[in-house]
Amino acid sequence: MQDSVDCLVRVLESYRGRDKIIRTLCYGSQLVGGVLSRKADSSSHNLGESLLLFSAQLSHCRTVLRLFDDISMLAYSHSYGFGTEEEDGVVRWISVLANVADQLYYPCEHVAWAADAHLVQAKSDRWWLLSTVLWGTSLLLGILRSLRVLLLLKRQRRRCERDGSSSDRQLRKQMQRELLSVLGSVADLSNAIHWMPHGFLWAGRFPTWMVGLMGTISSLIGLIRLSCDA
Repeated sequence: MQDSVDCLVRVLESYRGRDKIIRTLCYGSQLVGGVLSRKADSSSHNLGESLLLFSAQLSHCRTVLRLFDDISMLAYSHSYGFGTEEEDGVVRWISVLANVADQLYYPCEHVAWAADAHLVQAKSDRWWLLSTVLWGTSLLLGILRSLRVLLLLKRQRRRCERDGSSSDRQLRKQMQRELLSVLGSVADLSNAIHWMPHGFLWAGRFPTWMVGLMGTISSLIGLIRLSCDA
C-alpha cells in the first residue's frame, strides 16, 4: 500500500505525470458524466452534469498549463534536429514533420485561449480549428512512425532468431510499447476528427460519453507507458 502511495506521489510531483493524471480524470469524468446525463432520473442526470462541468474545468486547467510548454518543445525539437542519429530515413523525416506540427500547435492553442479569455481581439474558432488540425496531423504522423518502427523491429527480430541472439525479449518490449502508442494515438485521432467541422468524416457525431471513452483509453495507455518508463 505504501509503495503505491509513494509511486502516486512521484507521478504527481512531475509535470508530465500530473498532466496524465489530470487528463485521465478529465476524460473519465466526461465518460461517466456523459452516461449519467442521459439517465431519466434527476439525481443521476444532475450528477452527470456535475461531472461534465468538472471535466470542463480540468480541460481548461490543462490548456492553461500548456502555456508553458513551448520552450520545452522547442528544446526537444532543437535537440532532435533533422534526426541524423536515426538509422531509418522514413522514421527520421516523419519525426521531423511531427515535431514541426507539435511546435506550431502550442502558439495556435495559446491564441485561441487568449481570444476566449478576451485578452486578444481574434476569432477563437479559427485558431481552435487550426490547433485541432495540427494535433490530428501530429497524431497521424505518430501512428505512421510507430508502424514503421514496428516493421523495422519485426525485421530485426527475425534476424535475431536466425542468429540465435538473446535480445528477443527486449525487442518484444519495444514492439509492445509502439503498439500501445498506436492504440493511444488512434483513440486520440478519433476525437480530433470528431472536433473537426461537420461533414469531415465523423466530425460532430460522437456523443459525449464516446469522446470520454476514447480519451480515457488513450489516457490509461499513457499512464501504462509512464509506469513502464519508471
